[in-house]
Amino acid sequence: MLRAAEIFLFVTVFSFPALCVPHFAAAMQTQDPAEAFRAKFTRETDPVRKAKILIPLGDFQFRDIQKEVGADNTQEALAILRQYRDEAEASQKALEATGHDPEKHPNGFKELQISLRESLRRLDNVIVDLSGDEQKPFRDIRQELDQMDRRLIHELFPRRPEADSEPPPDKPKS
Repeated sequence: MLRAAEIFLFVTVFSFPALCVPHFAAAMQTQDPAEAFRAKFTRETDPVRKAKILIPLGDFQFRDIQKEVGADNTQEALAILRQYRDEAEASQKALEATGHDPEKHPNGFKELQISLRESLRRLDNVIVDLSGDEQKPFRDIRQELDQMDRRLIHELFPRRPEADSEPPPDKPKS
């Protein structure tokens, strides 16, 4: 009886790693970073954490957009850009639904604004490389992102003087 238990233990100890290797190898396969962040973004329920995830997600999405534009796949690049826009809108709506005042509680709002500002800068670089016909849908989405960005800036800094107002007169030097 003791011998049977020793054999069972021996087989179990040495066969366990062999059973785990396929699962470990599958887990270690390189996953697309954009997809990993997108999955994390989708699962996240806290609007503040969701907005924080949008920054690295946007970074990876714009890398993919630039790669697709470089390969003359403008429709695929446009699909990725639309997805980013939709994620930014969803994040903004979720933050607004919390009822927090962005000026007093900027967490999430400022991260979303940072992501939008970066996306606008990157989008400008992408649009320059496109032909005139290809630019229009990208410019339309850029305008939507710019409106979201301006709205967030106004919500974060409501007492800020408007950009279109006249600058204060210079004081005479004494």
